[in-house]
Amino acid sequence: MTDPTVEEISQFVERFAGVLANSGVPTMSARVMGRMLVSPTGTLTSAELAESLRISQPAVSGAVRQLLQVGFISRERIPGSRKDHYRIRDDVFAAILERRNSALDEWESTSRSGVELFGADSPVGCRLAEAADFFAFIHKDLDQLIKSWRAEHGRP
Repeated sequence: MTDPTVEEISQFVERFAGVLANSGVPTMSARVMGRMLVSPTGTLTSAELAESLRISQPAVSGAVRQLLQVGFISRERIPGSRKDHYRIRDDVFAAILERRNSALDEWESTSRSGVELFGADSPVGCRLAEAADFFAFIHKDLDQLIKSWRAEHGRP
């Protein structure tokens, strides 16, 4: 197999970013994640991201800030360099699913508060109770899957 061309890499990054964006990751953050994912070292500077994605430095800055905030990337200093380098987290997809799983907790508790508000025997209360039970079920299973994945791959 030959190395992919710059254009093939760009097309893959955009396709991958589209998938992430369709699942709720902000578009620019999805593009930055996609580009970092295919970096041989897993690290890139803001300038490298801007150049390879053909976007402005402020767009990179906003995406990087968001990704740092949620813990999907980290900021590093490379000895001898004055530029910040950003590294994609090794277990970024488990981290994404952990964040989604945390949201399931909130969905469940909000649904349960709706059951109390509308009454468990009302049509609305029944729908909300079923939703809460579903969220609890998925949360428990997803939590176990993430733990199993990390144990199998030697991650804490």
